[in-house]
Amino acid sequence: MKITPFRLIVAFFAMGIFLFASCVKEEDTSSEEVNFSSDNSMRAAKTDNVADATFNIIEQAFVENETEGRGINQLSLFPPCTEITVGTQGNVFTILLDFGDSCTLNNGNVVSGSIFLEYGPLVSGTYTVDYTFQNFIINGNGVSGGGSILYEIANQNDNPQSTVNESITVSFPNTSVTGTRNGTRISEWVEGVGSGTWLDNVYHVTGNWQTVFTNGFERSGEVTETLVYKTACPYVVEGRLEVSQDGVTAAIDFGDGECDNMAVFIYNGQEYPFIMN
Repeated sequence: MKITPFRLIVAFFAMGIFLFASCVKEEDTSSEEVNFSSDNSMRAAKTDNVADATFNIIEQAFVENETEGRGINQLSLFPPCTEITVGTQGNVFTILLDFGDSCTLNNGNVVSGSIFLEYGPLVSGTYTVDYTFQNFIINGNGVSGGGSILYEIANQNDNPQSTVNESITVSFPNTSVTGTRNGTRISEWVEGVGSGTWLDNVYHVTGNWQTVFTNGFERSGEVTETLVYKTACPYVVEGRLEVSQDGVTAAIDFGDGECDNMAVFIYNGQEYPFIMN
């Protein structure tokens, strides 16, 4: 069966960028064919989702137990099934998040295992946080490796900002294929700072990454217009992301800031509105 480039490219770009899988209206714009593997695309989508979800867990744990979150009677991301151990040894501080055999976080993610954070004192308005995953599983996908976060109490806009350098390996159910993702993610916290709840947080996100799978498949992504993420919304609400794989490059435009499931797929200068599921 012949698959048109638009339908094919949307299938493996739009269905998994950052936090979601997507579907589109059928468009018949050309008879040209491109090699395509739905399995590779789904694994790439899962890797993106896992990376973003785990970073949100790490950053929220740090905020709640350090910085302005400490001591505030706040609405936590972490339910009682998360055992949080905060320790100090000299000038080194640690946070251990132990999720046990299974724990459903207050944002719906199901996790197990643990995440370990280690950082020094505040220096010139910044913390350097190292994190590692220990038998960690999120929504059925295993995560190993770790990374570092440069957490700035205030950037040039007087907002908290996190710069993450990550190198993680993600494993998936029912396959021996794994994906290793290396990248940089810069997240500026622009709304909800110090409110005591994660529900009103708004972040501006930039960065780039590359994911390489053990079967040889590769995918890279770069934010070309700042992404806007509201934790109370299941979708990225604004910005543009450029993604390349299998020798093809396309972009996703996420809209004008409204929390809705509409976005625009852009390929070869043509725009195709679609619905994010």
